Amino acid sequence: MPEDINLMRYFISGAFGGVCSVTVGHPFDTIKVRLQTMPKVQPGEQPLYTGTVDCVKKTVATEGIRGLFKGMGARIGVVVPIFAIRFFSFGFAKKSMAGSTDHELTPLQLFAAGAFAGIFTTIAMAPGERIKCLLQVQGMRKGPPIYSGPSDVVKKLYKSGGIRSVYKGAGATLLRDTPATGMFLMTYEWLKRTASRKNGPDTPRGMEFTSTLVAGGLAGFGYWFVALPADVVKSRVQSSDMGLYSKGVRDALPELLREEGVRGLYKGLTVVLLRAFPANAACFIGYECMMKVPRGLVPDI
Repeated sequence: MPEDINLMRYFISGAFGGVCSVTVGHPFDTIKVRLQTMPKVQPGEQPLYTGTVDCVKKTVATEGIRGLFKGMGARIGVVVPIFAIRFFSFGFAKKSMAGSTDHELTPLQLFAAGAFAGIFTTIAMAPGERIKCLLQVQGMRKGPPIYSGPSDVVKKLYKSGGIRSVYKGAGATLLRDTPATGMFLMTYEWLKRTASRKNGPDTPRGMEFTSTLVAGGLAGFGYWFVALPADVVKSRVQSSDMGLYSKGVRDALPELLREEGVRGLYKGLTVVLLRAFPANAACFIGYECMMKVPRGLVPDI
């Protein structure tokens, strides 16, 4: 029989899963952004960070543990609506594709439903990513901090360049999230479906928890293998001042390839893979917990 798709349940469960994901994954994200946006190395100079471990050590030494959580307030503020919209849109696309038939969606259909969800999340994602990136990289720069917090970032961006400055990098965010979200949600649904068929209807709770954890973690790997090149470009664009990269990806991508080659598109690969499994396992564990809230407590739409 087709899945009973309650869109409000998807909305609430996605929001809670997003909070779980950010709580676990934000320190890794801070290191990723700093590695992706560290200053260009001049002849005879050493890079600001030699790798993931060096970046963690220097961040903690100069800013304390709190330095790893910079920008988290901005991220939490947008994660709830973003993940809610992501899973709501995914549920809506699945429901539309399944219609009144009893067939299971194919992996390609699941990918399309996930990509559809990725388009809608960009509207909410882009300004939050811009704020987060600027807060995460300001500790790398000399002198006093430019921004005191997320609201200060928004005020100064809007004052200097209007809404365009706040949404700078939206195109790169869309290029990242559309295919990557398709891969993310398709991988999770396919792995969970496979595990369910193998284990049968009377799966013990411990085994069900394990399958959710593994499927969520591997879905995170799938997301970042697809997303990372666009994410590197996005980080460059969104951590820059308004006058730089005025054409967005069309300016940043050629410059990055010219200076660093294709390898530059995979900056931060180690840290995103370290982050991908625990953060996305936490996301789907939170998501599945909320999906099991008894019927009647969640309105059906």
